[in-house]
Amino acid sequence: MIGLPVLLRLAGRPVILKGTGAAADAKRRLLERADAEVVEDHPDARLAVVAIADEGEAHATIAALRARGVLVNAVDRPALCDFTLPAIVDRDPLLVAVATGGVSAGLAAAVRQRIETALPAGLGRLAEQLHAARAALRTRFPDGDARRRALGQAFAAGSALDPLAAHDDGAVARWLDAADAPAAEQVRIALRSPDPDDLTLREARWLARADRLVHASDIPPAILDRARADAERIVGDTPPADAPGITLVLEMLR
Repeated sequence: MIGLPVLLRLAGRPVILKGTGAAADAKRRLLERADAEVVEDHPDARLAVVAIADEGEAHATIAALRARGVLVNAVDRPALCDFTLPAIVDRDPLLVAVATGGVSAGLAAAVRQRIETALPAGLGRLAEQLHAARAALRTRFPDGDARRRALGQAFAAGSALDPLAAHDDGAVARWLDAADAPAAEQVRIALRSPDPDDLTLREARWLARADRLVHASDIPPAILDRARADAERIVGDTPPADAPGITLVLEMLR
């Protein structure tokens, strides 16, 4: 990865903005949407955005801020950035960030626009329902892994809480009333190609949902990386007996 995506809570915190013009104005609007306190300078600031056109002045400003331990976003200068600001799809409190590490802001914006059209406007309300139902979820599914698997099944395409479908304000409560712990599943997939772009939609979905991967040693890391980071990896061809959740067995077609 080019970097580690993080969500920074900036409400009431000072963020330095250096520069004027359209680029600086755009960054100011973004920071203000996050409720940051946008300042010219502040001794407690730990983040700064530098949108200065003059090359020499920009470099000097960046060096001075870094010397103070401030992390810098240097507009249109990706090589000088400690952090970059992604293109954002806002379904508050759900945010989708698309980033290229400053390599191509235009590409990130284009991908964001595609995602924007796919996500329902009311998706944030579904997130709020789930937050409000946390206690009920824990009561229904006391085991954390069982809870995660039940939610994963509910979020699947066409299921009760499909994120790409519209939901009313009672969707989560109705699902909880009828939800049962998912049964253990074992799925075998024979891959035709080592290229993750050749995965079918069905295969990609299984990878995203699997609790563990049982795979041959020749399965490319690029394929395995499509699975959850916390999914168990087992090299071989024999799935563990009676393992809960989804066990995905991967092999390459010969």
